Amino acid sequence: MSEPIDSNISSQSGAVTNSNDRPLLEVSGLAWSAGAKKILSDIDFSIGEGEFVGLIGPNGAGKSSLMRCLYRVNQPDAGKILFNGSDIWQQSARETARNIAVILQEHSEHMGLCVEEIVSLGLTPHKQLFERETSADRKRIADTLEQVDLKGLAHAQFQHLSGGEKQRVMLARAMLQSPRFLIMDEPTNHLDVHYQIDVLRLVRSMGLTVLASFHDLNLAAAFCDRILLIDQGKLVASGRPEEVLTEDMISRVYQTCALVDQNPIGKHPRVSYAYDA
Repeated sequence: MSEPIDSNISSQSGAVTNSNDRPLLEVSGLAWSAGAKKILSDIDFSIGEGEFVGLIGPNGAGKSSLMRCLYRVNQPDAGKILFNGSDIWQQSARETARNIAVILQEHSEHMGLCVEEIVSLGLTPHKQLFERETSADRKRIADTLEQVDLKGLAHAQFQHLSGGEKQRVMLARAMLQSPRFLIMDEPTNHLDVHYQIDVLRLVRSMGLTVLASFHDLNLAAAFCDRILLIDQGKLVASGRPEEVLTEDMISRVYQTCALVDQNPIGKHPRVSYAYDA
């Protein structure tokens, strides 16, 4: 197991805090097990309002399990998750959905729904049971589709879309949900380079507080204000990309040889791997 790096690394780098000068999300002492197997233990971190935070770690490190705790699928065995000072497990699912939107790496085919119908589901947390869409709702849906460049596909069947188009549909649904916090589990998985950059640029432009998991360390370095690194269910590093993505840390956690220098275009860290080592 990797040893934690210096705990003095700032956990608020780049954060824009809310009006109470309190982090929007606070996780303390979080632990979760799948049956008898401990998956997460002693997880502590916070995310300030407006931050784009990346979650990285090897396969099986616990990234998806941690995210499922944050959006109320895995109830922790111990610890607390506070959103805007309130324990999310003391809230109703509807209340949580009004504040937190989730985009997963895999999508169901949504039983033959078209793009417009799927995007409209973002209104659900704000509607009463059987409440109909209004003309204002329909305008919001159309405006959101235009914002993600999907207006021409409003009536297309979701299952016939490309991977990049599907991801933009799910992003449009999240936008319509009007959340304060967006969780993205491997948002660029299965996308080509163009759509990886396109989706992440769009997310950054929304101005939301974001936690997104990444396998690609260079994407995390390019788009994240701060990075959380977990290994074997423990948080082993937290800080700005240049503080976390070091050659030593990559070697220790990923067990691979890498060179880290500065990207000549974006001025953020660049990770190059020694493929023949």
